Amino acid sequence: MFAALLNIRDEPIDLRQLPSGLEIVGRARRAALIAGPGSTSASLAGRYRIVGRFRLDARDELRARLGTSAASASDAMLCLQAYAKWHEAFTDFLAGDFAFALWDDETQCLLGARDRLGVHALFHSRTADAWLVSDSLDWLAARVPTRDALDDYWIADFLALGVAREFERTVYRDIKRLAPAHLLKLGEGGLSLRRYWRLDIPEPVYLHREEAFHERFRELLSRAVADRLPTDRVGVAMSGGLDSTTLAATAVEVTGDPSRIVAECEHYERLMHIREDHYASLAARHIGIELRIRPADDIAYDPRWRARALRSAEPMTALVNAHNMQRVGREMGAVTSVWLDGEGPDNALALERDAYLGWLRRQRSWRHLAQALVGYAAAKGLAGWVQTIGRHTRLQREAELEPADTLPPWLRRDFAERLNLAERRESLGLGGEMSHPWHPASIGSFTSPIWQGHFDIRAFEGSLGGFEWRYPYLDLRVLEFMLSVPPVPWGWNKRLIRGAMRGRLPAEVLARRKTPLDCYPEVATIREVGLPVLPEDHRIGRYVDPQFLPDRGASDTDLATSLNAHALDHWLACKRQ
Repeated sequence: MFAALLNIRDEPIDLRQLPSGLEIVGRARRAALIAGPGSTSASLAGRYRIVGRFRLDARDELRARLGTSAASASDAMLCLQAYAKWHEAFTDFLAGDFAFALWDDETQCLLGARDRLGVHALFHSRTADAWLVSDSLDWLAARVPTRDALDDYWIADFLALGVAREFERTVYRDIKRLAPAHLLKLGEGGLSLRRYWRLDIPEPVYLHREEAFHERFRELLSRAVADRLPTDRVGVAMSGGLDSTTLAATAVEVTGDPSRIVAECEHYERLMHIREDHYASLAARHIGIELRIRPADDIAYDPRWRARALRSAEPMTALVNAHNMQRVGREMGAVTSVWLDGEGPDNALALERDAYLGWLRRQRSWRHLAQALVGYAAAKGLAGWVQTIGRHTRLQREAELEPADTLPPWLRRDFAERLNLAERRESLGLGGEMSHPWHPASIGSFTSPIWQGHFDIRAFEGSLGGFEWRYPYLDLRVLEFMLSVPPVPWGWNKRLIRGAMRGRLPAEVLARRKTPLDCYPEVATIREVGLPVLPEDHRIGRYVDPQFLPDRGASDTDLATSLNAHALDHWLACKRQ
């Protein structure tokens, strides 16, 4: 963790109560930068100091812009050099995963920045005497006098959806989360926030040859993987699907050494039968890497989770399985410190047929419209059109496995009415920006706080196991290209990736269609072992009417959503101990 403090008055800052394990890495009269485990710091010219978590993309390009050839410069130092050259516009030139605090001794300003997609968290708050900035919500909560004042809107969103609908809210009313792609500035003028980047894909990219799309995708993904490789082995969380096997194959090509790649596949032998182990084994043999297959039926849910000595900074439904996550995570962490996550293509390569074709008509782009229609018909083929006949039935079944964006019936009515939660749900939706003219769902998904929930769970999992998750598909070079290719035909069954990996992955893996989970694994286990029961001295009576919590006969979605209530109650119980 790391932190920064800035006195509101022009008085020396008092750090006598600093907890053990933390180090003062920068100090001025009114300000201090503090480093803890997992953070990095740097200073430049006696004027600039920085502390945070850094992993930059495209370092060579950044060094070229800075006019430096010092390959040994740390990512923290590169950020400082960028600030020294471009001042507050320096964030325009930074890409990667980062959150940091920077002190400028000449301007007496404290800056905080967060990466463009929000992989790393950053929080801020104000006490009577000082501004506080940190990546540790627990550290801030321990220092804010109003830490018992909770944010009812955050709690309502968590109960209904599992994540907040607004980036800035936290479970604490007086601690705010810096939104992704934002710069925070603290100085004599107080607090100011500025958004420095927005995900925007104005026009599709049209290349002259089909193979040119494949080549460009492979080139960009190779760069993304290379920027995320540790010096030793790297792990890949590999199902039998297309996205994660593509990551593994790309890592082999980038390193030229299959022995540096290890993959782990979780599969279900009893709860569902989707043969992840079979397809993952085919891919691993084809590219020559080690594969560890882990049966997951008995680690999907921990019946004793409430008795475990594990907690999270905010309520998190992942707590119902944190004990198993810790055990598995420690085994993964013993193998390598970095694991690659394959999330991204499902959202970026969504087949938004109607939105795209409608946009082409409005633009009177008749040539591209004709090409899209012909390409779509050819891409689907006979098998695809037969599959379309059952599309509505399949989509309905898959939708049942998605988190319900409705108000649960067990929310207290007075609580819901006081916060106008029905209107809030309608006005905010899932929090994403859905106004893009030809890719609204995809752009909306990447601008939604739901991604924040995914990053938070991954960060929690990594902290339990002692390793770090990295996201090659969310490298902006890769992501923006996937979002730029015409959804028709490239979004049909991820045609872009299937074509790019032809000959690089087994034909059986390339031919496999997207295979959603048959059920929520944790819910299937709960039906076997019994439903969780709220303790008699539960803490959630202000928010939930326990008599309406679902029973064993409820739908998977209802049972999965009800775990949010149990997780909140457990978090409140731990907080008050």
